[in-house]
Amino acid sequence: MSTEVKTAVGRFVWHDHISDDPDKARDFYTKLFGWDIEVFKPGEMDYPMILVDGQGHGGFGTAEGAPPHWVGHIYVDDVDAAAQRTEGAGGTVVVAPTDIPDVGRFSVLRDPQGAVFSVFASNDPNASQSEGVFVWDELVTSDVEDAKRFYGEVVGWTTRDQQVGGDFTYTLFRSGDTDRAGCMPMMPDTPAPMWTAYVGTEDVDGTAERAKELGATVYAGPMDIPDGIGRFAVIGDPTGAVVGLFKPGGGGS
Repeated sequence: MSTEVKTAVGRFVWHDHISDDPDKARDFYTKLFGWDIEVFKPGEMDYPMILVDGQGHGGFGTAEGAPPHWVGHIYVDDVDAAAQRTEGAGGTVVVAPTDIPDVGRFSVLRDPQGAVFSVFASNDPNASQSEGVFVWDELVTSDVEDAKRFYGEVVGWTTRDQQVGGDFTYTLFRSGDTDRAGCMPMMPDTPAPMWTAYVGTEDVDGTAERAKELGATVYAGPMDIPDGIGRFAVIGDPTGAVVGLFKPGGGGS
């Protein structure tokens, strides 16, 4: 994990792809998005990091029994305190607070409905924040109201509901006046509560088509989000991990 991940508390600052075939994942995403890879060695293991324009945005790890997925890391002041709050709020600590040599500390957590996320704090309080690749994170859950409570207690987010398309309520998780992530009810075909990370692209349709050519499955879209919010698609990569594609403002190119 790059040391250049400083942000205000409550922001997603890093994303890890977790699967039993990180080499396949690296091959897919570098071909799809043109990402560069730099191998970081925190201790004894090799950690391939995602680089775009020289900035780190995430990496690729081994599943160790977990299903393939992307996990987002939310910046907090105190990882251990956030883990304690998680248990107090009805969640589960999946990976206990752990140091990343020369970088910071993290913990993987599960909310009461089953969605997995991580919290992270940097060793360097002045480290800068990489932006522009993962442009949004969205929780689909079986209990929106309890998610509001839980993430408020653990991360400190407030919430604002907004109507989309006239009759659909979409919840925004916020820090102060800044939107940090989204939340919506599970659809009938959603397998389980989960977080989805969205990668920005100038051509959602073309990227989704290219992803299919590279072995991905398109689960949703491409389609416009009402009210001119943007255009999106959701895909499953060749390892089985789900990721979203997003362009603000709509349009396929």
